[in-house]
Amino acid sequence: MPLRLYSRFSCIFETMMNLSIVTHFVLLGIPHTEGLETTLFVLFLSFYIFTLVGNLLILLAIVSSSRLHTPMYFFLCQLSMCDIFFPSVSSPKMLFYLSGNTQVISYAGCVCQLFFYHFLGCTECFLYTVMTYDRFVAICHPLRYSTIMNHRACAILATGTSFFGCIQATFLTTLTFQLPYCGPNEVDYYFCDIPAMLKLACADTSALEMVGLISVGLMPLSCFLLILTSYSCILCSILQIRSAEGRHRAFSTCSAHLTAILLAFMPVVLIYLQPTPNPWLNAAVQVLNNLVTPMLNPLIYSLRNKEVKCSLKKVLQQVPILSKK
Repeated sequence: MPLRLYSRFSCIFETMMNLSIVTHFVLLGIPHTEGLETTLFVLFLSFYIFTLVGNLLILLAIVSSSRLHTPMYFFLCQLSMCDIFFPSVSSPKMLFYLSGNTQVISYAGCVCQLFFYHFLGCTECFLYTVMTYDRFVAICHPLRYSTIMNHRACAILATGTSFFGCIQATFLTTLTFQLPYCGPNEVDYYFCDIPAMLKLACADTSALEMVGLISVGLMPLSCFLLILTSYSCILCSILQIRSAEGRHRAFSTCSAHLTAILLAFMPVVLIYLQPTPNPWLNAAVQVLNNLVTPMLNPLIYSLRNKEVKCSLKKVLQQVPILSKK
């Protein structure tokens, strides 16, 4: 199956290359930030390092503790892996040219950036929906939880998020790069994304913009409606819990997930569904989505979770430098 997908993607890529004369693009960076390259480099590098370290610690904490080997933490592991790779799609290149190096990116590099950005973004979107379903089963059907969320079901759900994310990303990438790029090659953005690339195409893009908008908007909207429906049922079940402690535990678990969902979905709405695009606002929101949200997720899921905090302490105590202190 992976070989078939790879060969199909290779054929699509060769066809797109044949349609285009442009062999490389120039990333112009974040609009209206001329002269701030050093400041932005330090700021974004700090965000990127904290993102990598925070999500790696969450992974280590969950893997090292047998008590955390449950469906909820299994999906949290997958989310942490997505949060490691997602900013790594655009951040290294951005940091590279902010440090004074070339802003040129090859045609193939641009295709890969757009594909993996939407692949990981869509996978994360589906993953939030799956995590909501996990909480729905745990709170609304607690006695059947272990039967419904068994190892096989978790594996199918985890694989499904990546599979459908791949399909969505392949569709959007093909849609964007089937157009001929024969004239200007300056991308007025800090990475290759659909709105910035369509401006450079040597063809009418109005129909494709509409299809792309429906595709990009419909997927998060469908996920969000499923999440909203699930949380409506969860809220009704929580209100029926008699003990105050039980209600507090249920709200505590769900509040972290809800915060992460809002941080993930709001940038998508602001970037892709606004009637009149604002380049500076888009860039600011996209930086928030690419760097800040993945950095905050480990904090959101660990600060209000005693089990994760306890496991993290044990992991940090095993580090020689920190244990001496």
